[in-house]
Amino acid sequence: MRYRFDKASLLAGTIMASALIASPAYAQQDDEAEPAVTTTADAEPAAEGETIVVTGSRIQRSDLTSTSPLAVVQDEEFKLSGAVNVEQVINTLPQVVPGTTSFSNNPGGGVATLNLRGLGSARNLVLVNGRRYIFFDANQVVDLNTIPQFLLDSVDVVTGGASAVYGSDALAGVINFKLRDDLNGLIAGGQYGITDEGDGARYNAYVAIGSDLADGRGNVTAYAEYYKREDIFARDRSFSQFSLGDGDNGLVPLGSAGVPQGRMVAPGTLAIGQGASCGGAEQPPRNDGCYAIAEGTNYPGAGAFFGSPGASTPYNSATDSYNYAPTNYLMVPQERYTIGGYGSYEVADDITAYAEVAFINNRVENELAATPLTQNVNFELDAIQGLVSPEDFAQLQLIAQRQQAAIAAAADPNCQLNDANQPEPCANPFGEQVTGSTTIGALQPGQVRLGVNTRTTSIASRNVTDERNAFRVLAGFRGNLTDTLQYDAYYSYSRTRNGSIQEGNVSRSAFTRLAADGTCNVFGEALLSPECVNAISILAQNTEVSTLQVAQGSISGPLFTSGWATDPVAFAAGVEYRKMSAEFIPDTALASGDVVGFNAGQPTAGSYSAKEVFGELRVPIIQNGFVDRLELSGGARYSDYSLEAVGGVWAYFAGAEFAPIPDITFRGQYQRAVRAPNVQELFGGQSVGFPAATDPCALSDAATNATLRALCIATGVPASNVGQDFLQPNAQIQGAFGGNPDLQEEVADTFTVGVVLRPSFIPGLNVTVDYYDIEIDKAIATYGGGVNNILNICYNIYQDANSEACGLISRDSQGVISGPPFVVTALNANLAQLTTSGIDFQVDYSLPLGASLTGNGDSRLGFYFLGNYSDENNFTPSVDLPDEVVECAGKFGLNCGNPTPKWKWSSRLSWIDGPLTTTVRWRHTGKVSDDDDTTDYIVEEIGAYDVFDLAFGFEVNENFTLTMGVNNLFDKMPPIIGDNQEQTNTYPGVYDVLGRDYFVSVGMTF
Repeated sequence: MRYRFDKASLLAGTIMASALIASPAYAQQDDEAEPAVTTTADAEPAAEGETIVVTGSRIQRSDLTSTSPLAVVQDEEFKLSGAVNVEQVINTLPQVVPGTTSFSNNPGGGVATLNLRGLGSARNLVLVNGRRYIFFDANQVVDLNTIPQFLLDSVDVVTGGASAVYGSDALAGVINFKLRDDLNGLIAGGQYGITDEGDGARYNAYVAIGSDLADGRGNVTAYAEYYKREDIFARDRSFSQFSLGDGDNGLVPLGSAGVPQGRMVAPGTLAIGQGASCGGAEQPPRNDGCYAIAEGTNYPGAGAFFGSPGASTPYNSATDSYNYAPTNYLMVPQERYTIGGYGSYEVADDITAYAEVAFINNRVENELAATPLTQNVNFELDAIQGLVSPEDFAQLQLIAQRQQAAIAAAADPNCQLNDANQPEPCANPFGEQVTGSTTIGALQPGQVRLGVNTRTTSIASRNVTDERNAFRVLAGFRGNLTDTLQYDAYYSYSRTRNGSIQEGNVSRSAFTRLAADGTCNVFGEALLSPECVNAISILAQNTEVSTLQVAQGSISGPLFTSGWATDPVAFAAGVEYRKMSAEFIPDTALASGDVVGFNAGQPTAGSYSAKEVFGELRVPIIQNGFVDRLELSGGARYSDYSLEAVGGVWAYFAGAEFAPIPDITFRGQYQRAVRAPNVQELFGGQSVGFPAATDPCALSDAATNATLRALCIATGVPASNVGQDFLQPNAQIQGAFGGNPDLQEEVADTFTVGVVLRPSFIPGLNVTVDYYDIEIDKAIATYGGGVNNILNICYNIYQDANSEACGLISRDSQGVISGPPFVVTALNANLAQLTTSGIDFQVDYSLPLGASLTGNGDSRLGFYFLGNYSDENNFTPSVDLPDEVVECAGKFGLNCGNPTPKWKWSSRLSWIDGPLTTTVRWRHTGKVSDDDDTTDYIVEEIGAYDVFDLAFGFEVNENFTLTMGVNNLFDKMPPIIGDNQEQTNTYPGVYDVLGRDYFVSVGMTF
């Protein structure tokens, strides 16, 4: 399986720091219904005597004002979008760059993750009812699939650091999913969705029952849900049927050099000939890996292609590569069961007990084309004589003789490099000059070594099933300590166990042995015998277990009232203990690296804890005085980690709100946030992956650029191979990744400043504009930012073969980064920096129309616009190279990953007339350009992308609601790029790949 870096774990992405998403409320029969658009910037105060907690603070208050930019998504938005999984709405927000989604097949993992501001799914904190939720793996990231969407009351998105309030991980901000706690009766419903192509069916059914207890002393809710999503293959859409790549005149069908027919390459032996392939007889001998073979031989360079069984022709990537696309999932299938409950009960005066419990079984599959296998094999000539044509066998005999000659030369002391590091030539049995250096290694007489590139279609596709069982229990007490002070204490325990079963894998050792003796015939397509298939097939599996424990106690309340303010000075303070642990348990094949197909990986196990104390203060200075309002706030948290490299760290914030008149409020905040490394980053065993990357030595420029050519040769590329496209046979380059127990914490500084306008002369209008600036130092990333960046740093920046970056690159004798041990090693380090800044805009407006077509009272229009302008989005791979900055605002590509447009917005216009709601949503993704200035791709720019959705909601009666809609109303196609940059020839998490899509849902209350 290919591995792609989560761009957000490396790069700062789109950030939307203001904003109040206001969703059109469902139509109501009551003339005094709620307004169509709900805003939180300057919402009305709570009822007299009632206090609330705004996400981003632990202090109870009587209004919904906030110094942090705060977006609130109401539950109606999920219904009107046809969203069953919460990712479907969250990923449309301008402050979010899509993480792992339902279209993530390669890489996949069977989860849905939140990538707030594009800073990475590990750098934002997901809460449910204000508390940490279940994470699913050693990266300590929450799977959004585990949150019951049908019970949502609202979702609060605080963009900007929040570590002082909530602790580690909240560098980009916090998203808080609030569940209904007032259910008194039964709700049930379901939804069905299907695409215009008639595929990708999705359906769910849910039921929840709640009841007040003991004359209102408590409430309890229990719920259950079933959800299923059918698969869609890449072959089912025209844009993804073929793997596309850059051709001379446009995008052309290309694919993989691991072909079912078999492609054989003669490894370079450093046996130096003086034929034309070595530069001509007039050239002096060179220790450059040139391998001279007689005229007409098919095996050097790109190798021999067995389009007919046993008979080869020279491999041509333009015509002979394998189209792996059709058998890949475009939308991955999913099946989920959810059960749970929560409740509270006042057991005595000022003592309310509460509890939450949830269990989720989630099953998701990923499917890839049959296993591509690249392996050097020492073939027994006698065993394979009958498997190839006489012409090919003669060529193989010649190659074997030359390999033996090279081995003999290597043992000859007269054929070694001299003091000037120049080859001292001697003669081989063919009368050619050779040097005594070889990479052939052990090769017995009667054997020939070939690099085998094949694809095991006889074993069928690779399929991995991830089945996650997650549960969470929480119990606590809250109440009043005094007439003014409240307390809250709870303990939670959550655990996720994922069992991953992989089919379609191949044993590398068994294949090497059985190919060598002819049992596995690889000289043509579909020639593997049942005996071979049974012997080399592996059913691999692994298990991941992760746990989170949280114990917290806090008090809060007012302290005193100042002379010029009616609201009191208020505080919150508390202590918290957290323990995070995780382990990855691969089977023997995965741990040993013997498996080919899905990525091998070493076991991972580790845990750490944090002891924390925190406090927060809110100080109203002026209220209803010579200015309308002036308020200050601040807070701090001290965390003591059991990790020696982290130890004790501080997080803190200070903010202010100033309203000279009720119509306008200015707000600003500074936050210092921290993130401790997670278990995977610290203790992750070494694993391999296949990120998309470009080998500079395979580009044609490398042959003509003297500096680059010399560097390529110095790092292991034979001189005759520099600048040859066969040096990189695939769009992905294998890397080795792993943890680092000496990692320190990340540190972020966040500034936000904005204005909230609610003009009294335009009732129902709210406007917010916020500027944000965030910088993360000591950011944890793979060295240099990943495989592609390591190659870039070595060959284009350092340009020194002895540099650390170049030392991480290992090549085989042909110069190809072909697989273990020939990989790019990219381990974790605190060397990167992320910076991002921009402006967020939000407008919402509710306008009564004074007329009704349904005869149920006045109708009204509701409108909101939520947008982001990304001014800066930079990633510095290493602080040792401060001038080497990857700029990603308005970019996409191998360095930046998912598109990060300068402009992105989502807006909705709704007409609400009595029981009927009609609504149109407009989703806009701005244009982006390729992030690699050194390479001209066929697609250098992706234009602006706009999608429109239409939905209708109808309240049939007070117990029954019907909603139906069409997403991507005009069947907008996604933009097409080469598959070397992203899966399925596009960015499926950003652009719509389903096409026109229909849904209908019903909801019932009793």
